[in-house]
Amino acid sequence: MKIIKKKTWPEYFELVLAGKKRFDLRVADFDIEEGDILALEEWNPQTKEYTGRKIEKKVGYILKLQLNDFGQREEIEKNGLLVIQLGD
Repeated sequence: MKIIKKKTWPEYFELVLAGKKRFDLRVADFDIEEGDILALEEWNPQTKEYTGRKIEKKVGYILKLQLNDFGQREEIEKNGLLVIQLGD
């Protein structure tokens, strides 16, 4: 188990803090595994400084995909992707 630190903007930090946002979407440029700890550190993009607030969450399922895994690169580039959180 390792701790991975990542910046998160205030509006997303607040959603995680409130329990409403229970997922994180990141560029897959780092190593992460189930059971690791994701430490989200609040970053203010206007001041370009950390606020000092931090939330640590245990990592569950990880879905890693490439842009054309489903043969839809053009559609994805045109429309983007959705990440959908599933409730109970």
